Amino acid sequence: MATDEQQSAVENAGLSLTGAVNLYLASVPIAKRQDVQAELMRLVRWFGDDRPLRSVTGHHVDSYTQTIGLAAPDTPVRLEILRSFFGFAKRKKWLEENMATHVRLRKTSRNEKSSAPLPDQEIKLTAEGHANLQAELGSLVDQRPSIAAELQKAMADKDFRENAPLDAMREHQAHTEARIRELETILKQAVIVDVLSNKSNERASLGSTVILRNLNTGSSSRYTLVGPNEVNTAQGRISVLSPVGKALLERSPGEEVEVQAPAGSMRFKIEAIEA
Repeated sequence: MATDEQQSAVENAGLSLTGAVNLYLASVPIAKRQDVQAELMRLVRWFGDDRPLRSVTGHHVDSYTQTIGLAAPDTPVRLEILRSFFGFAKRKKWLEENMATHVRLRKTSRNEKSSAPLPDQEIKLTAEGHANLQAELGSLVDQRPSIAAELQKAMADKDFRENAPLDAMREHQAHTEARIRELETILKQAVIVDVLSNKSNERASLGSTVILRNLNTGSSSRYTLVGPNEVNTAQGRISVLSPVGKALLERSPGEEVEVQAPAGSMRFKIEAIEA
């Protein structure tokens, strides 16, 4: 007869990421559950609804974490939600490794190439994407006074040797200012594309919304193809330059595509294209 520990190991081996998230949410106070659920559902959509929890590796968690972005105002909260979930999964022995240690944003090296556009480079945006980037720029500019106030507050601690809040605020301010400069450049060089004249439900193109069925899991996903500067994974807006986006361009309903992504090789069938 199997021991309780052996039985638990068997059950844990078949636990899906979605199942683990649902079990974790039951332990979260009701007042915080909505925000926590929103973040963990982003995680589930990125990995796939039916993905076995134990197939998630540290590399996968690191790859997902980098999609959050250093300059976003809610980044610290989102990272803490992920750490809490993976810490809970480790304590429950659903995972052998504590994936919470992989929930961190890499600092950009000075030697790394900037993702900012080159001077005079034409940047194609949809009208909606242009409006979203303008809104993001306005939001970041509005955050400047509060960031400066938080930085001043952190600097009030004269012991700079171990002042983690000061270091964090300096980094947050630097990335916010970098994102502001990048957005200003993008909007200055932007050309709004009339996607309506090119869109149809016959072939996927910029601005198309594509309904996919994952042939590995049977789950369905809905993606809108946008320019690289309009990406919002939480809203299902993916770049035409991403692995999935490249595979879908100029493809038609009924076709199958194979995608090599950070989470592994995936096969999809295009169920429909919405113009």
